[in-house]
Amino acid sequence: MEPEPMSSDDRPEAAAAAAESAQQQTLEWRFSQVFGERAAGEDVQEVDIISAIEFDKSGNHLATGDRGGRVVLFERTDSGDSASRQELERQEYPIARHPEFRYRTEFQSHEPEFDYLKSLEIEEKINKIKWCQTANNALFLLSTNDKTIKYWKVQEKKVKQVSVMNLNTPRSSDNGSTSSLGTNSCTALLPNGGCSEKLYIPNNNVSFPPGGCTSLRLPVVVTGQDLNHVPRCRRVYAHAHDYHINSISNNSDGETFISADDLRINLWNLEINNQSFNIVDVKPANMEDLTEVITCAEFHPTHCNTLAYSSSKGTIRLIDMRQSALCDNHAKLFEEHDAPGSRSFFTEIIASVSDIKFARDGRHILSRDYMTLKLWDLNMNSRPVATFQVHEYLRLKLCDLYENDSIFDKFECCLSGDGLRVATGSYSNLFRVFGCAPGSEEASTLEASRNPMRRQVSNPARPTRTLTSLARTMRRGGENTSVDANGISYDLSTKLLHLAWHPTENSIACAAANSLYMYYA
Repeated sequence: MEPEPMSSDDRPEAAAAAAESAQQQTLEWRFSQVFGERAAGEDVQEVDIISAIEFDKSGNHLATGDRGGRVVLFERTDSGDSASRQELERQEYPIARHPEFRYRTEFQSHEPEFDYLKSLEIEEKINKIKWCQTANNALFLLSTNDKTIKYWKVQEKKVKQVSVMNLNTPRSSDNGSTSSLGTNSCTALLPNGGCSEKLYIPNNNVSFPPGGCTSLRLPVVVTGQDLNHVPRCRRVYAHAHDYHINSISNNSDGETFISADDLRINLWNLEINNQSFNIVDVKPANMEDLTEVITCAEFHPTHCNTLAYSSSKGTIRLIDMRQSALCDNHAKLFEEHDAPGSRSFFTEIIASVSDIKFARDGRHILSRDYMTLKLWDLNMNSRPVATFQVHEYLRLKLCDLYENDSIFDKFECCLSGDGLRVATGSYSNLFRVFGCAPGSEEASTLEASRNPMRRQVSNPARPTRTLTSLARTMRRGGENTSVDANGISYDLSTKLLHLAWHPTENSIACAAANSLYMYYA
């Protein structure tokens, strides 16, 4: 009997083509949730502005930090295990579940401090949050401000209450004297441990009869069913940085982490808070010779000996800690050289890398400078494999952006768990999502609001660097609003700096001032 010929759908080529088509399909983003949404015209308190966002590895928990030094934890409520097996078998196709999170708890992580030796105020603002490995149903995370890193443990504990008291609060009788509500006596010992005479408690002070009590009955503590989330600071890592801490990163070994400031990177052990090892030091002997500073540092997701750090010159250095104790020499240098004659006063400023992220597979690095997103392959350090223009319409505004300090804004970036898409923020509470798969032209502009597609524009993923399409210019000293190349107004005072991508799903959490918006596709 001859086998049936393979249909076109059964051929490996058809399957590969279908997979490639799915990769290149543009996602349709939908609004999911918002926390802390403010009403129209409502003023935002400075301490409530979100300054850090981070998903844990499972994606079931989300943490945010704000300028007031607080850390807020959210947990996912929709679970794929809620449907029965019969219901799943009746479904002809999988149903995309709506991701939902709920508020879990919050705590004060950092307080404002003052360095008396340097006459310097230390803000309580949370710069970074990183999740650590969970243990015994407890959550662990690192949070840092400019100077101090703290290791927190958040655990659910049942609320304990005293159900039976030996003595009750006194109450006044009709004649004005104070009588006790207790039922114990103090002359004869009863089988239950009580006493036959009452104790008198005048003015809330216990008075014992002559001869004292013949028995003592302890209060009964009962554990209820209510759960309370109790945060506890396990360790404090302080006095190791002379400059402001800009990043922290956990190692894949689960035992160590790094902290980076402008000139140094230190290696810590989670269990040791009074000692750290300096592994990178770019401080010159003469500070006048300083040409670049460290802007971000990140551990490799799987190789515990490898980390990368970026600089204000737009370079990314990959170092191997096995080479030497002090990693003065890098293993690889990722740098894109400017075209001859294209340099200007602003070239080095906008080239400064504000954030880097490793892809989940550890093969690629995503970097964000002021104007672009760049995707680097670890095996090719001469140029990025892809460059995405975030807000090219601002290139003619660099002089005005420099005058109002907007050119120094530090935007974060993130990658999807499958590595097929990247995202970053912009002004007017907008964020961009780009497809980075080969041949993908996906480029979405979304707004942090209940209608994310309201500001959708049809910009190409990699527009050419032309400046002729911009006609208007901002007024010097005027309002921070203007229009982009598509005629859409933008506001420099509302900027989306912080966002995070869910590790396993197409879901993005982003911060617009004090509001946390969540979207899914």
